[in-house]
Amino acid sequence: MQIRLSGKLWALVLCAGVTLAGLAEAAPSELIHRPAARLERPMAAGLLGVTHAGQRLVAVGDRGAVLLSDDGGASFRQARSVPTRVTLTSVSFADERNGWAVGHWGVILRTTDGGETWSLQRDDTSVDQPLFSVWFSDARNGVAAGLWSLILRTDDGGEHWEIVPPPAPPEGQRRSDRNLFQIFPGASGELWIAAERGGLLYSRDGGAHWSQIETGGKGSLWTGTALTSGTLLVAGLQGKVYRSTDHGSSWQIVPVGTASSVTHMVQMPDGGVVAVGLNGVVLESHDDGRSFALTNRADQASMTAVAQVRGARSVLFSAQGVLGGTQQ
Repeated sequence: MQIRLSGKLWALVLCAGVTLAGLAEAAPSELIHRPAARLERPMAAGLLGVTHAGQRLVAVGDRGAVLLSDDGGASFRQARSVPTRVTLTSVSFADERNGWAVGHWGVILRTTDGGETWSLQRDDTSVDQPLFSVWFSDARNGVAAGLWSLILRTDDGGEHWEIVPPPAPPEGQRRSDRNLFQIFPGASGELWIAAERGGLLYSRDGGAHWSQIETGGKGSLWTGTALTSGTLLVAGLQGKVYRSTDHGSSWQIVPVGTASSVTHMVQMPDGGVVAVGLNGVVLESHDDGRSFALTNRADQASMTAVAQVRGARSVLFSAQGVLGGTQQ
């Protein structure tokens, strides 16, 4: 069985040692419908996505791993029931109880109890077209995106998902099959998707229609955030960070002092920004993204996600699991 990975997942496999074991050890149908294993050391699982479900942290990753923390990331436990063993890449909650996770083989999972138990809403064994990101604005309306410009949309909480056509390629380009890595909301209600080849998609109607813009860069953009000021920040391959203050019409490169790829970026409660990346890179900005302070962790961890908790503390997630905290 051949698997095509690209962008963030390839980098994590090659540079960070994520096992992604579920991709090749069994047939697709067996993996999809095989419950996640009870892990001896759940916090050591490779983790790719994290979000808040109210005050709870929910992280997802390798082999159907779903980890929950109710103490601000000090400790984590495995979810009680997850019906799949495929790698999960992203998770989004509309409120403290209703959440969705996505992953390989087009898998979409749903929970209605804050992440304790999950049910399978969608899969597609005809092609391994992974979903890399999911975003829900409320308990009914959501968007998922992934490989080869795959965009899915629902307005009934995921009972039905429709494929949304990607935008036509910009003038002078033949291809519109960019891989789509992270969906994030804009300050004015629009949606953005950080994508391959220095591009972004945006929608002003909840994901029903999409347009495409360029930052001027050529590398993959793996993450982005819209600050409350309206400033847009996106980042990705080789430590490239781009900033826009005019709703994406123009972009400026922000020097950050590293060539290590940036994998996730979030706004902090105080309005600052924190980003993490490969090779132990942590970036922080307190001036609306105009500049970043660089810290390199001594462990050189390949970080995949960051979450902010009470007291403006950061909880870091990596290819080797949760950095810090205790297991339950």
